[in-house]
Amino acid sequence: MVNLIWVFMTVFGVVFAIFNGTMNEVNEAVFSGAKEAVTLCIGLISILVFWLGMMRIAEDAGMLKILAKLFRPLVKRLFPEIPNDHPAMGYILSNMMANMFGLGNAATPLGIKAMEEMRKLNGGSNEASRSMITFLAINTSSLTLIPTTVIAIRMNYNSANPTDIVGTTLVATICSTIGAILIDRFFYYRRSRKG
Repeated sequence: MVNLIWVFMTVFGVVFAIFNGTMNEVNEAVFSGAKEAVTLCIGLISILVFWLGMMRIAEDAGMLKILAKLFRPLVKRLFPEIPNDHPAMGYILSNMMANMFGLGNAATPLGIKAMEEMRKLNGGSNEASRSMITFLAINTSSLTLIPTTVIAIRMNYNSANPTDIVGTTLVATICSTIGAILIDRFFYYRRSRKG
């Protein structure tokens, strides 16, 4: 559906530009936008490679295991259906750690693996379990300590202080994560009372 929306908007924009006589501006915007996108991607790659390397060092040094142990009691309360030693729990914790360091690209495959493991726990059902819904809510709100992608974008555009966003991001993501958990629990308890 989203693909159809994008196709419609693109076709509509080109047709409008043809009838409006602004096709030259559209062509210029397409090529300058493509050039800027490549420049932005190259800048992001360097930052992401750096932070992924730092995550690998932290993992090899055992820091991620320490953080995972620290957060395990909280995660266990959020996902009571998942056994402690189940692979889903490890993927959930790894996903949360990657999101905390602003590495959404690294967190995505971990999140997909977590969902696959939770689906197995759910008997392979196509209906989302309580844990899957909770995970999706928390992953979407994603508590972020270091917004590496945003810092990289600000650096690419020559921000005077690219790390100014850290405090604001921390407060915003704490609020969004707490909100996601509260809304998730509200609907869960509301549904369980009806059922």
